[in-house]
Amino acid sequence: MIPHVALKEQKILIAGPTSQVAAPVIDALRTDNTLYAIARFSDEAQRLALEAKGVHCLRADLATDDLAALIPDDIDYVLNYAVVKSGDFAYDLKVNAEGAGRLIAACRGVKAFVHFSSTAVYEYAKGELCREDSALGDNHRAMFPTYSISKIAAESVVRFAAETFEVPVVIARLSVPYGDNGGWPLFHLQMMQAGVQIDIHPDRPNAYNLLHSCDYIEKIPALLASASPQAVTVNFGGSVATSVEEWCGYLTEISGFEPIFNETPAAFGTLAIDTEKMHELLGPTRVDWREGILSMIQKMAPGLLKPAYRP
Repeated sequence: MIPHVALKEQKILIAGPTSQVAAPVIDALRTDNTLYAIARFSDEAQRLALEAKGVHCLRADLATDDLAALIPDDIDYVLNYAVVKSGDFAYDLKVNAEGAGRLIAACRGVKAFVHFSSTAVYEYAKGELCREDSALGDNHRAMFPTYSISKIAAESVVRFAAETFEVPVVIARLSVPYGDNGGWPLFHLQMMQAGVQIDIHPDRPNAYNLLHSCDYIEKIPALLASASPQAVTVNFGGSVATSVEEWCGYLTEISGFEPIFNETPAAFGTLAIDTEKMHELLGPTRVDWREGILSMIQKMAPGLLKPAYRP
């Protein structure tokens, strides 16, 4: 049986609460737990929307503010989704890497801390499955100049802080999260509708592990149970890999729009993951990627679907 923690009547801090990935997590956890959200909240409407759901909002900059003075000292668990992609290396490293370490230092009494990283940390390996010990590299430079480097730096800071402050930590390297509030395949469908080219790497297929929000929410208790002061690192994606080419083919089936692929070495390239360690710690995922994509489009853009597929 996969170990897991009981997330009921717990105090949970969520960093990066306004992200697409965090939104369904908040909705899933807020009923049975007390949630705190920490962010800059530059958009006041986002803060008000969270507070309307009963979430306690803490306004802070992870890179500069006194986090220990702002965060309650009886937090049970932390989920860190915070990330910036400004393109400014100094700022992005300070927020993404140093900020993650400062957050752990301010929450050193928690039972467990999940740091959500990305498979963007892996060096492109021409179709080989990415294992947790695979080579790291500046994978996303073409689109997000600071992203891969700041994610790699953040993991190093998180490992150091976990051991230094004896905080149980797990680093979850997200593949491609999506759900009824959006995701990469939705962007591709919108590009297909508009006749915009979709960049793909010439080394086909361009494979990834789509991870539906139902699955990444379901796995949070097991992620927390796997945390250790030696900072466990685990890939976090769907159990079954698929490719941009394959899911665009399915989008054509349900919408009628055709993709226009542009082969370029500047595209990310395949980042399919080895799931052995994930299955050991968290168990397999359940949502079929076709069902997940159809549900997403039915929710977000039903007008783009053929009549037979509309809700």
